[in-house]
Amino acid sequence: MHTIAVNTRFLLSKRLEGIGHFTAETLQRITKNHPEHRFVFLFDRPYSPEFIFAPNVRPMVVPPPARHPLLWYIWFEWAVPLALKKAGATVFVSPDGYCSLRTKVKTAMVIHDIAFEHFPQQVPTLVRNYYRYFSPRYAHRADRLITVSEYTRQDVCQTYGINPDKIDVAYNGVNPIYQPLPTSQMQAVKQQYSGGKDYFLFVGAIHPRKNLANMLLAYDRLMKEGNCQAAFLVAGRMAWQCADALQVYETMEHKNSVVFLGHLQTAELSRIMGAALALVYVSFFEGFGIPIIEAFKAETAVITGNTSSMPEVAGNAALLVEPKSVEAIYLAMRQLYHNPTLRHSLIEKGKKQAAQFSWDITAQNLWQSIEKIL
Repeated sequence: MHTIAVNTRFLLSKRLEGIGHFTAETLQRITKNHPEHRFVFLFDRPYSPEFIFAPNVRPMVVPPPARHPLLWYIWFEWAVPLALKKAGATVFVSPDGYCSLRTKVKTAMVIHDIAFEHFPQQVPTLVRNYYRYFSPRYAHRADRLITVSEYTRQDVCQTYGINPDKIDVAYNGVNPIYQPLPTSQMQAVKQQYSGGKDYFLFVGAIHPRKNLANMLLAYDRLMKEGNCQAAFLVAGRMAWQCADALQVYETMEHKNSVVFLGHLQTAELSRIMGAALALVYVSFFEGFGIPIIEAFKAETAVITGNTSSMPEVAGNAALLVEPKSVEAIYLAMRQLYHNPTLRHSLIEKGKKQAAQFSWDITAQNLWQSIEKIL
């Protein structure tokens, strides 16, 4: 029997985002599938009992709450090593790209992306300096690395000079709540959110890497032609540096047809995804891009970027466009709006592509990686 300590600081009730979902989905499976081991969950603040997934899980609150570079340093380099010692941990699993340089405990660390290496200007200075200093050191320190795409695996190897043999790939899964909606429900969702009209949908936090500004420009251009009636829904919280997207929004001729919904719970988001004409998810850079698979599962057509991991995740089931080109995004939106045959053919391909991704497979792959250092 091993004692496996896990960094669970992103398990925040009703506030799960990408890394939080990855942590929750994989750990609820791993802890139940491996009753022979003890798991100690390290929270940086009071936790919700919903995250104590099995009888072999023991929660530990390890202050201080780590939400600032200085506090990250204190948490990972001082608080975590003490907690690992106290817990008698034989392995430390960190699903959020951070680990501890000051512990001898064997470590498996998940890297979702290293976007800050490619878009440093899009990260606040203090955060950027922390990442730039610690991320390569973490990558070399960890005994095993797990990435969520083959693209990120190659990126980490090339950028940090890591031996590819040390890195395993565990693709993200998808929540089974994403399902096609019956027509009556689709109508109800459209009534509620877009005044009964068809709509394009963007899902994600609003900051420059997500490229919402260019998607809005493309949408405005499509609307100016006068024969498109669709709305544009934006589902996601305002993150840092969202001024460029908001500036574009203010200057749009058809901004009245754009609806900002803010951060939504999964149940609501799945309904909105299922009733969308198409998901428009043309980021500059993604380590994976979970909304692509969510759209496939909901049988919604997808337009996404031709860069980083997006082609790998989308396969042949989406329209791939150059994120810097407003023209390319506009043409793809125009095609999907006016061509139902194309839309249906993408939906059929999307069903096949989505079958490759499930949290059961993710949890299995993550566990196999952890086993290599047990």
